[in-house]
Amino acid sequence: MGSVFGNKVKISVFGESHGTAIGVVIDGLPSGERIDMEEVYRQMARRAPGNDKTATPRKEADKPEILSGLLDSVTTGAPLAAVIYNTNTRSGDYGNIMNAPRPGHSDYTAYLRYGGFNDVRGGGHFSGRLTANMVFAGAVIRQILKRRGIEIAAHIYSIGNTYDEPFEPTGISSQLIERLNGEKFALVDPSKEEALRAEVDAVRKKGDSIGGIVECIVQGMPSGVGEPMFGGVENVISSAVFGVPAVKGIEFGSGFSGSHSKGSENNDEFYYDENGNVRTRTNNHGGALGGITSGMPILFRAAVKPTPSISVEQNTIDLQEKHGAKLSVKGRHDPCIVTRAVSVIEAAAAIAVINML
Repeated sequence: MGSVFGNKVKISVFGESHGTAIGVVIDGLPSGERIDMEEVYRQMARRAPGNDKTATPRKEADKPEILSGLLDSVTTGAPLAAVIYNTNTRSGDYGNIMNAPRPGHSDYTAYLRYGGFNDVRGGGHFSGRLTANMVFAGAVIRQILKRRGIEIAAHIYSIGNTYDEPFEPTGISSQLIERLNGEKFALVDPSKEEALRAEVDAVRKKGDSIGGIVECIVQGMPSGVGEPMFGGVENVISSAVFGVPAVKGIEFGSGFSGSHSKGSENNDEFYYDENGNVRTRTNNHGGALGGITSGMPILFRAAVKPTPSISVEQNTIDLQEKHGAKLSVKGRHDPCIVTRAVSVIEAAAAIAVINML
């Protein structure tokens, strides 16, 4: 399986949703970096299940146990390894999907790729459960990046057809970044929370699910970073973000809406600011031109599909009997992945960014 990312700071994730534990090894971190574990735990709690009605009721502490790479909370230069034990599994809930793949899920394609030997309980290695590994890695890396003047924040851009206020493309305040980094239901405009929760509640009551969009910003990146053609900023970030289960699309800056505009409207005009730095008055390019950072914030949005595990009855197939079948998924599942995906998208961005520096 392709469970390793990065060529300078390598992230290797392992484990399965209902296995003994999941975990991550981070190889290539600089030595001598102090890591605030309380901040790591805070970021883990933002993603952890069982804390909100918009998420699965499965409760997991998601407290990582450090095996190597840290001594007195300082990186040693050795690979940083951590495990997170699974303590609240109900594997019996997945008995009816052993031979009946869930529509919209990886069950069928994984069956083809691994000959039916893959663990389907809770999605196995394909589960969103493994994003806890990414958040741990991201929480460590973000502290290292912050010392270098790079900050990352994301928010719920939309759920269904209800939207939060977008980020200001040319930059947001450190105060807003700090606030969003500490919230489990991260919004630029907190007054939108009730309407967004209503979107989730409506489908949850029907046993259905709903998708949405996460918007992310990276501020403080030095200009001139990126390796075109295939190692450009968008390439590397996209590769990391698509490692997040349920992400089905990504756009930078004006994205797809920019394709409907004229060059005179979409081009970002250059100017010198009061400190003599080159800036652009708008940021339709999303912080990268030709795959290279311009010095403006990197801004992107990731589309998150609805949770495929739903209790609504669906048509599927029986892989053993070779005929059609009906399926209603049992178990505890997120009616909306978007809220918990915010910290995961931030982590993916951090993992990508440190590999480009």
